[in-house]
Amino acid sequence: MAKEMLTLESFEEASEIVSKVVRDTKLVYSEYFSNQTGNKVYLKPENMQLTGAYKVRGAYYTISTLSDEDRAKGLITASAGNHAQGVAYAAKAYGAKAVIVMPTTTPLIKVNRTKSYGAEVILYGDVYDEACGKALELAAEKGYTFIHPFDDLRVATGQGSIAMEIVRELPLVDYILVPIGGGGLATGVSTLAKLLNPKIKVIGVEPAGAACLKASFEADKVVTLDGVNTIADGTAVKTPGSKLFPYLKENLDDIITVEDSELVVCFLDMVENHKMVVENSGLLTVAALKHMKAEGKKVVSILSGGNMDVITMSSVVQNGLIARDRIFTVSVLLPDKPGMLAKVSGILAEQGGNVIKLEHNQFVSINRNAAVELRITIEAFGTEHKAQIIDALEKEGYRPKVVKTNI
Repeated sequence: MAKEMLTLESFEEASEIVSKVVRDTKLVYSEYFSNQTGNKVYLKPENMQLTGAYKVRGAYYTISTLSDEDRAKGLITASAGNHAQGVAYAAKAYGAKAVIVMPTTTPLIKVNRTKSYGAEVILYGDVYDEACGKALELAAEKGYTFIHPFDDLRVATGQGSIAMEIVRELPLVDYILVPIGGGGLATGVSTLAKLLNPKIKVIGVEPAGAACLKASFEADKVVTLDGVNTIADGTAVKTPGSKLFPYLKENLDDIITVEDSELVVCFLDMVENHKMVVENSGLLTVAALKHMKAEGKKVVSILSGGNMDVITMSSVVQNGLIARDRIFTVSVLLPDKPGMLAKVSGILAEQGGNVIKLEHNQFVSINRNAAVELRITIEAFGTEHKAQIIDALEKEGYRPKVVKTNI
């Protein structure tokens, strides 16, 4: 008879089993985020796991419960990347073949790392849901054993080992913030947290562009979004797990949604203040901190993963600097006369602005002698410094106009 999942006994068993392969991700107290939010913020850095994400927990525990016969058939799953690496790693540990179907939009770093564990990778579809359909098709055709990335109570039980570690280390935790894609992590963490201490509040966090669980809660049934649009690729899921939904309804205390723009600035905060690279989905719980009341509560933010390719990282950093007014572009009109550029440069130098790009357009006006356009992209210290620079240009009569920055 199959063992019942999501019980205290099964969570204890899962915690013991996954302890053989997971790193001890001790809580990190964040003075920066605590000061920013008015709560006592602790980070659970699952981005530091061997596979770069918490997913190895659920994958390894699930595969440990399979029979030798089921493992011998070969394992298949669909994933945007982190579950893929968890299954690939666990399959290798058990000597089983692994086939992973990943969306074509999956970051290259996740594809390559999955392959590095010996898995066969198939790229299919634009989003997870399409990749999952292909994986199920191949499982039926080839006889593979399918490992669902979230809608499996065994997977959720393995993920719940995170809550066991949090409560052991911080017994008086008030809130646990958990990112939501399909709901496996949130199911495991919220269910076990309530078993250990019903007073713990567990808050799920979704990207606004893929808030499938929030929509399902509002409809009081599992619903499928028409589409998803978010930079948080690891949580870009259109349909939450149907097997998980009753547990989520019972154990989640609330759902917070955050915009992509909030994730961008959180990436900078995390790099600058904690020297950690956290992928966009892992930053959901950090962005959610500012949506909570400042009550001096002990809050744990689960950083679910850190698998981010360099190109995405570069884009996020640039957009984060723009959002924080540390890079901005102004347009000024100048007479087309020698020495005018030098005058503007002198003003910027006096104010401590660092010019990183200049664009000189002589054809903005029919009368070149009256005006040419100079677009200047400037590095500043932040919003106050930006205002200071613009004010200095205005005082000299240049009428600067802030325009969209393209770098």
